[in-house]
This record gives sequence, C-alpha cells and structure tokens, in this order.
Amino acid sequence: MKPEQMVIRCLNCGTKNRIPKQRLHDRPLCGKCRATLDEMIIRCLNCGTKNRMPENRLRDKPFCGKCGAALVVTGDQGRPVEVTDGTFSHEVLSAPGSVLVDCWAPWCGPCRMMAPILDELALKYGGGVLIAKLNVDENPLTASRYDVRSIPTMLLFKDGKLVNSLVGALPKETIEQHIIAIMKTN
Repeated sequence: MKPEQMVIRCLNCGTKNRIPKQRLHDRPLCGKCRATLDEMIIRCLNCGTKNRMPENRLRDKPFCGKCGAALVVTGDQGRPVEVTDGTFSHEVLSAPGSVLVDCWAPWCGPCRMMAPILDELALKYGGGVLIAKLNVDENPLTASRYDVRSIPTMLLFKDGKLVNSLVGALPKETIEQHIIAIMKTN
C-alpha cells in the first residue's frame, strides 16, 4: 500500500477500500456496494442503539432513530445543572432516564475537589445522564428528604426514583461505574 493511501472499511458491506488521502473529503464510494465511506456509527447514550451518520451531518444536531435523544452533546448538555428545593421535582424527579445529584456545600473541601470530576463526567455523559448540583446549605428540605447527613453525597435516580447513593469523595472511575450501571438499566 502506498503511504498516501488509507484503508477504510465500508459500514454497509464490510469491504476494505484503499482511498488516497487527498480524496477522503470527496465523499468516496465503496468499490463493491457503492455506499459512501464517510459514514460513521454513533451509539446513543440514552438507549444504546447504533445510529449510522454521515460525517458531514454531525453539525446538524442528529437524533437517535429509536428514542429521539441527541447523538452529539453540545452546549449546556455538557454541564451540571443547579437545582434547588423549588426546582428539584421538575429537574430531577420528572426527568426521563438517569440523573446524578451532587449534594455539596461551598465550604466543603472534598466537595470542591469533586467539582471538576463531575464537570468532566457531565461533558462525557451529557446525552445519557443528567448531572445536577444541590447546595445543601441553601436547600435543606431536599437534603433532609433524602437523608443527606454528610457531604459530598451523590444521589442516583432513574425515572424519578432513588436507586443508589454514594457518600464521600470518590475516584472518577467509581462514579463512572455507577453512572454506567444506571444508564444500562434505561
């Protein structure tokens, strides 16, 4: 194979195609089935369905063909949402799918340590899990309702029901395992 060529497997028939690198952006076709080779597979973070998507349509805000969830996370989807006693039922309990609520306080050192980890996870799982932040000093009703006695505490909800809670400053990998566990049950 010449160094200026690359091999692209057709997502339609599986044939390996050699394409010159300079022709890659010209929407090359498969030599066997004539399907375009610029398509990619995007797995939906909400339901897990594999969606075939042309690369040039990624900026068109594509949605999952099965459940309608956004396939590409942009804007506020990648950030934690601030919730209060007044907005908790609407933002968390009425939310379809999975929600992680971080119960924190501004004076808590471990809570501040967890903030960048939760920001990163919110960006990574923005279409599949809503990550919310609840300041327990300003919202004591919700904190007492869910028996939050120490912070940081993370409450994991699925379809409005509390399914798990994590207490303390935990490693990113541990939190991610729990997020994936509640996503799989969607």
